[in-house]
Amino acid sequence: MTKPLALVVYENLLPGSQLINRLQDLGYRVQTLACLGDIGGQAVQEKPLLIIIDLSSSAGDPCAAIRELKANAATAHIPILAFSGPKHVSLHTAAHEAGATLVANEAAVLAQLPELLEQLLHVD
Repeated sequence: MTKPLALVVYENLLPGSQLINRLQDLGYRVQTLACLGDIGGQAVQEKPLLIIIDLSSSAGDPCAAIRELKANAATAHIPILAFSGPKHVSLHTAAHEAGATLVANEAAVLAQLPELLEQLLHVD
């Protein structure tokens, strides 16, 4: 059986590489993107189980990318976990408004990833 795919967009090496390692330890295949501009097309093509986006990206507008994903019928169903450092609280609000399924602090994502993924993938 194929491992589920997580599409991850991050810019900062340390939390990004730690996140990738944790996802792989949890049994996910991980595809990374450095540029938010590619996320819509990649999500349609690769059909990930979930998407994780670093909100502190300087390579594009993460909230616009989230809105684009949620507006596209082919990707609207994909749960999105958005994260950023503790100093970016306004980004958390903007990500929620854009349609992110779950928004968390960077430290919480690394410390509580299994629990966050369970909450992210919970189907009502």
